[in-house]
Amino acid sequence: MSEGQVKRVSGPVVVASGLEGPRMFDVVRVGVLGLVGEVIRLVEGDATIQVYEDTTGIRPGDKVENTGQALSVELGPGLLKSIYDGIQRPLNVIQQEGGDFIARGLTAAPLDEKAVWEFTPTKKAGEKVVPGEVLGTVPETPLLTHRVLVPPGVEGTLNRLAAGRYTVRDTIGEVLTAEGKTIALGLSHRWKVRVPRPVTRKLPPMVPLITGQRVIDTFFPIAKGGTAAIPGPFGSGKTVTQQQLAKWAEADVVVYVGCGERGNEMTEVLTEFPHLEDPKSKRPLMERTILIANTSNMPVAAREASIYTGITIAEYYRDMGYDVALMADSTSRWAEALREISGRLEEMPGEEGYPAYLGRRLAEFYERAGQVEVLGPGARQGSVTVIGAVSPPGGDVSEPVSQNTLRVTRVFWALDASLANRRHFPSINWLSSYSLYTGDLGPWYAEHVAKGWAALRNEAIELLQKEAELQEIVQLVGSDALPEREKAVLDTARMIREDYLQQSAYDEVDTYTSIGKQFRMLQAILGFGRRETEAVGKGVALSKAVELPVRVKIARMKTQSEKDGLGAFDLLDREMTDGFRVLEEEAAA
Repeated sequence: MSEGQVKRVSGPVVVASGLEGPRMFDVVRVGVLGLVGEVIRLVEGDATIQVYEDTTGIRPGDKVENTGQALSVELGPGLLKSIYDGIQRPLNVIQQEGGDFIARGLTAAPLDEKAVWEFTPTKKAGEKVVPGEVLGTVPETPLLTHRVLVPPGVEGTLNRLAAGRYTVRDTIGEVLTAEGKTIALGLSHRWKVRVPRPVTRKLPPMVPLITGQRVIDTFFPIAKGGTAAIPGPFGSGKTVTQQQLAKWAEADVVVYVGCGERGNEMTEVLTEFPHLEDPKSKRPLMERTILIANTSNMPVAAREASIYTGITIAEYYRDMGYDVALMADSTSRWAEALREISGRLEEMPGEEGYPAYLGRRLAEFYERAGQVEVLGPGARQGSVTVIGAVSPPGGDVSEPVSQNTLRVTRVFWALDASLANRRHFPSINWLSSYSLYTGDLGPWYAEHVAKGWAALRNEAIELLQKEAELQEIVQLVGSDALPEREKAVLDTARMIREDYLQQSAYDEVDTYTSIGKQFRMLQAILGFGRRETEAVGKGVALSKAVELPVRVKIARMKTQSEKDGLGAFDLLDREMTDGFRVLEEEAAA
């Protein structure tokens, strides 16, 4: 370690002189307490450092030690079920040692060094191995088997590899490289958070990430390995939506990054998640979840690092061949951390004071998502899906963070405060939102759901758009002035909104809807709408069509269990046909 001394202090930014050979992004220890920091600028022998802890008490002349290593995370068994801060300090361990508040300079091993793991090798001594190859497995939790990988950059012949019970600090084997160098292998390895983990190739987005949320899966789907933004004002349901996605999305691993959120919101997440049940296995959801908590009252610099910590952990599980969903809540607070640090560096500000490189940093982060063919033999595939919440001031999505996010993400779920105030959840506005994956995912829906899926979806969206146009006329002249056919359009659109798009996260059945049930529900609603329009054209009064008993059954579809299969929809269809036939016969008579 080389030593220097503090020259100047400005909040979390410290300027140090006298360090030997410092490099960009080297991790340093500042002051008597050894506060963790990172070199972010080098000018004429002076190193500018962003410190990840409160710098109160640091003064010129205090020592600064350079570790010579970039900010990195430790990757291995034990990550699941953990709760970390922005620089991978385990908060539950720190709480046991020092209470509810993190003492400055306090560090703890990211992975439990005393935990013993049962390692079962899948390779033998004498075999050649390449980066990303699976050396063996460890049962990390009942929900997930941890695949121990050859670290990137390591290639050669296995000297030894033995089954047994190991800690993350033990050596499980050795690799002899082509240069004759022996490299020890363990259950864990470290990786620099700002460097994307390498892959063989990126794959096109062809498979949807099924979430069980009807407004998302049907109208604005996201692909596995895709990117989505959820901008919305305070109270519009961003956090609840992300929690629903974490619970129900078809992902093997969930990484939830609470980046600069209010302490009470993050507390709710930290207290609720350990008690959530994985709906498929009935095991605790935390057995496939990693939480990273960096609240708004924690040091601002660590907030900037937290999303890199999260995406690196997500890439690690992707490299094992798993599908990972990363929730970043919220990137607006991360951007505010960038703005504060940039201001202390006296950089030229861009729009609204954000640094000029805000767009590039956001793009670099979201570009680490994707469906990929991972390193190693066998063409294994994995994915990282990134869903970032944005909290624009006053709900104004024209501000820089929202606009730069929308440039790089392909799904926009626009949360609407007026919908939330009407208790319509998820409060995703169907007129403002969009998904650029719809065309790519069309063949999958046609093959796995129904060939008529795209046509049905388009018909529903057209009805909702037509409703918005008619509502403008209604506000001027009243609904009574509309022709019966257009009243029927409004009625069908209302059914789509209330009986399909509105979904309760707290109802045991309605909280999740399979993709097959979604198709049959929408088919039933639109089928009723078509018959209603035809009947009105044949002289049937709209009021009589609305009063049909089958209408109530359609409204109750979403709370009916799928355990009995989807046969109930066939009965519903026959009842609709019979009901409208009777009405038409009465009108003709």
